[in-house]
Parts: sequence; C-alpha cells; structure tokens
Amino acid sequence: MLSYVLAGLALGAVYAVAAGSLVITYVASGVFNLAFAAMAFTVARFYYFLNTEQGWAIPPAAVVSLMIFAPVFGALLYAVLFRHLRLRSTLVKLMATVGLSVALPPLVQLVLGHLTNVTAPALAPRPLAVFHPFGAVLNADQLATYIGLAVVLVVGVGVLRFTEVGLRVRALVDSEALTSLSGTNPGRVSLGVWAVSGTLAGLAGILVAPTSGLSAEGMTYMMSAAFAAVIAARLRSLAVAVVVALTMGVVTDVVQKYLDPSSSFTAAVIPSVPFAFMLVFLLYYAVRGEAGDAVAGGALDRAISPQGGDPSLMRTAAVPQGRISSSSIGTLAVVVVIAVVPAGLDRYWAGLVAAGIAAAIALLSYTLVTGEGAMVWLSQITFAGVGAVVAAELVDRWSWPPLLAVFLGSVLVVPVGVLLGLLTIRLGDLYVALVTLTFGSLVQTLVLTQDPFYDFGSGQPMERPSFAQDNQVFAYLALAVFLLVGLVILNVRRSTAGLAVAAVRWSENGAKTLGISVIQTKVLLSALATYIAALGGGFLAMNFRYTLPDSFHPSLGLVWLAVLVTMGSRSIVAALIAGVVLYVMPGIFASYLPDKFADVPTILFGLGAIGLATHPEGVVAQTGANLARLFTRRPGWAGTAATTLTAPPDPAEAAPHDRSARGEVQQLPTGGQP
Repeated sequence: MLSYVLAGLALGAVYAVAAGSLVITYVASGVFNLAFAAMAFTVARFYYFLNTEQGWAIPPAAVVSLMIFAPVFGALLYAVLFRHLRLRSTLVKLMATVGLSVALPPLVQLVLGHLTNVTAPALAPRPLAVFHPFGAVLNADQLATYIGLAVVLVVGVGVLRFTEVGLRVRALVDSEALTSLSGTNPGRVSLGVWAVSGTLAGLAGILVAPTSGLSAEGMTYMMSAAFAAVIAARLRSLAVAVVVALTMGVVTDVVQKYLDPSSSFTAAVIPSVPFAFMLVFLLYYAVRGEAGDAVAGGALDRAISPQGGDPSLMRTAAVPQGRISSSSIGTLAVVVVIAVVPAGLDRYWAGLVAAGIAAAIALLSYTLVTGEGAMVWLSQITFAGVGAVVAAELVDRWSWPPLLAVFLGSVLVVPVGVLLGLLTIRLGDLYVALVTLTFGSLVQTLVLTQDPFYDFGSGQPMERPSFAQDNQVFAYLALAVFLLVGLVILNVRRSTAGLAVAAVRWSENGAKTLGISVIQTKVLLSALATYIAALGGGFLAMNFRYTLPDSFHPSLGLVWLAVLVTMGSRSIVAALIAGVVLYVMPGIFASYLPDKFADVPTILFGLGAIGLATHPEGVVAQTGANLARLFTRRPGWAGTAATTLTAPPDPAEAAPHDRSARGEVQQLPTGGQP
C-alpha cells in the first residue's frame, strides 16, 4: 500500500506543481494563463534540446533552461502580450491566452524540430536510482518531483507573503494605480512576475514530461487535470491547491490497487478522478455563490483607464431605409465566392472546401455561446465529435439515411450540453472555460478513443447521401445547411429570445430586474449551440466518410476557436471564412511548401487570436469598419456593420466609458459584424 501512496504522491506532486504555478501566476498578475501548458512544453522542449540532443549534462541544461531561457521567455511574452491584458475582460484574456497556447507548440517545433519519440527525461540522472523507504519503492524522478513542489511552495508562500517583493506584487494585484502612486513601477513588477511564471511553467513541464510525454497534447491533458485543484483553491489559495492535488494523485493510484488493470471500467475510472474532484468543488462553490470571476485591479484603475477598458470597440449605426449596407455586399460576396469556387476545383481541393464549410457549421456553435452568450465554452469540438459518432452509429447499426441520422442524431447530444450548461450556469467565465476544457478531455479519453469508436484513429465509416457522393455536390449541400443554420441564428438574434440573450450578456442583474430568466436564456443557448456543434460534426464525418476521432481532440478545438475569434466571434459570415481557412490554408502549405512549414497555418491562427488583446472585434469587423468609412462618403450607401447576417445594436456599446466608471468588466464587442 505504501508504494501506491508514494506513487500517488508523486503524481499528485506533478498536479500540485502545475496547479500551484497557475495559482501563483493568477494571484500575482490577475491573468489565468491557459497557455501555461504551451509555455511548459516550450521550456521542456528547450531542456530536451540541450540535455538529450546536444549532450549537455543535467545541471547545466537545467540551469540554462530554467534560470536563463525560461525567465527571458516569460518576460518576452509579457512585453508582447500579457501587459495588454490586465484590465481586459475575462473573455478577452482567455481568448488571447488560447491563441498563445495554439501558436507556441508548432512554433517551437518549427524551430527545434518534431519529436518522433516523446519519452523525455526529467531532472534525475539515467538510469534512474531506486530507493526503498520502509520497504516501498521510490524512484529518482518521483523524488525530483517532490523537490520541485517544495520549490514552488517556497516561491509561492515565502516570496509572496514574507518579502518586500511579495508585498509589491500583492499591492499590484489590488490596484495598479495606487501601487504606482506609492513609487513602485508596476511595469517592472509585472515583468518580474511573468519572468518567474516562465520558470515555474518550465519546471512543471520538465517534471511532467516523463509522465505524460514531451508533447503539447500530453501536457495539456495533465494541466487540464490540475485545473481541478485550481478550482478547489478558488484560483487563489496555494495551500488548498497543493493539498487537493496531492489527494487527487493518491486517490488515483490507490484506486488502481483494487481494480483490474485490464478492465475497461478501470480505464474509465482513472482519468475520471480529477473530473470528479472538480465536479464536487464546483457544485459546492456554485451553491454558495462563490464561483464568480475575480476582477483585476480596483475601481480607480478602471475609472482612469483612458479607453474605458477594452479599446477598439465597434459602434453600430442604424441603416437608413432604402440604403444598402456595405457589409451586406461583403457578406453576399463571400457567400458567392465560396459557392462558385468548388465548381472549378479538382476532387482534392473541393473536398477541402467542403470540409471547411462543414467545420463552419460547427463553428457557428461558438458564435452562439461565445459571441452571443459571452460564455467561453471550450468543449464545442467535443460535441461535434460525439455528434459524428452518434450519426455513424445510427447509419451503421440502424441503417438510417445519412442526412436523417445527422439531423436527428444531433438531437441526442443536446441533453449533454444542457446538463453541462446547468452545471456551469452559476459560474464565472473563467470557471466555465476550465470546466468545459476538462470535460472535453474526459470525453475524448473515455468515449472517442475507445473501441469501437476509435479503430486505430480511423473511427467508424460514415456514408454520404447518395446524391452528394461528389465533393462539389457535397460542398453545396454543406453550404446550404450552413446558410440555413445562419438564418436560424439571425432569427434568434432578432427575436424576443435574442433580446433576452443581449440583456443577459450586458448585465445579468439588470436582466433579472426586467423579469428575464438568466437560467432559461443560457440553457436555450446551450441547447442550440450543442445541436449545431453536433450537426457540424456529422457533416465533417460525412465529408471524410469516417468519424476520425483524432479530428475532434480538445487541443484542436482551441485552434478552431482561435481561427473564429480572429475572424470575429459574433459574425456569421466570419464563421464561414474561418471554417474554409481552417482546412484550405494547411492544404496550400502542404501542397506548395516544404514539409517543415506545415505548422505555419496553426501558428498564424494562434497569432490572430492573440491580436484580440488590441482588436477584440476581429478581422471581419475591422474590414467592415474600413468599408463603412469608404462608402459613407458616397450618396445612397451606408457604411455600417448592421446587415443581413449581423447582430442587432447592443446597448453595451453605447457608453463603454460609463461601464468602466461603474467598475464593470466589459465583454467582447457585441455589434458591428456581418
């Protein structure tokens, strides 16, 4: 039993290092870094380059990686990105860090190369020394993990609580403005915080590598499991995070002593332990009303912000009757171009365009939950994968026609989305993002990668309708469904339910005073978005003729979201552009450029999402604004972004400075997108 406990403590220490580092960074900066796993992978990959590929000994490789490269790397990220995020809304912070998490791993692989073998050493010499305390087994990697946890605790507790530097950091968290008035330079303090954060991320990555492998996916899964301890700590208590993380590790390993290792039940239980912990603490905090988002800075910081918080907000002007909106022309042009292009393409390129349109259907689910509802759901790609599997089951086992299976099978996925929505209804944006990402990882592990759904990565066969066997015809079918779903979303926006959604997005308390049910409104969005995601997943499966479970991995979902928010999170036509770009751009790079540049599109997608830090409205809205300025100079035209496939004017944009003065956190801009 003691061996299981020690092994569990080692696993828990890995969770604790990650969770403790996340808590320290959040407490010190006010930004929850969803790119933490990507930063950990970057430093760990650099350590592997020095230690394994260049033959450096462990001590110099660790010193250069953790004491030089990691802090410089963290400081660079602060200068480029994090310094722009402090007083932004939770939504913008999360999306920008999602973009960073998407761009960093392929950028590192482009520079240092891909690894065919992801097995990596940690900080212990090879071969591993083995110790036998009290007759149990403890190896050197596990001992190194314990030491790493001690380092995190010393930094977190010792420095933050008992030093002058820690006092300045805590003052900066409370109010940047007052800290500045006291003679402390907030920029230098923040720079130091992110330099230390880079070192902590690197330490976590190096310690995690022997357990989860030196891959972005493996580290993302391990960090997702650590989110349970972060939530238990309510994002702030380092002690609680460490205790819960250690407990999770011990429970995970001790349970295995009493379960059959070859059983499918065991394979389902073990990955579920962190999610079970997360569920318990979420329900507890939700019932107590203690799971809301913390706001960085004080009222003074937001009141004196020169741009009212989030700059680059688009104002929505009314379109005079009888005049044509410039963005209406743009919307029509995009649809016409995408409709005409497949006819002139060969089978390969027409298939990529069809895949992009099918993905665009699924992306409309993000348009609803994130764009309309301002809820950061990171599990929409998981619903798409489940929708694909359900449709394939109906076709294969029950001989349903493919289209009927996709449209009606998607209904079977809706209760899962509604249940997830109900569980997260009382949570702040940050908690929702963490829960949905963990949920997606859990479903990927327990469902999509299990037989008979996985089948060595090819998944289940999925037929197309008999009249749409040709790629061009299928592209037109997918485009027709996309336009139909887009019109449904447009109708929802203009309906009474859409007005309720806008009111809830603007102010939940204000909506309640008007008699609007926040729960009903969010559940409606959850149900509709889940159905649309599952529908898009079914069309993707039909396009590739297989369900391809690896195509619905949560890490790829971050790429989906990065592309969408780059184009515009509330724009229907932006979802169409994003879907096509998502598949066609990698095809162009793969066909016409050397293999080493294959990851460049993903890097560009991530960098585009990072651009939300300065331009939250997205590319489509920016382009629409430029066209508006051009056409407003011509009689008979009205350059505005309120068009056929656009959102109605949002009162939230009428006076953004007033919102800042009241100390409210802004969401993504809500109007001005076709």
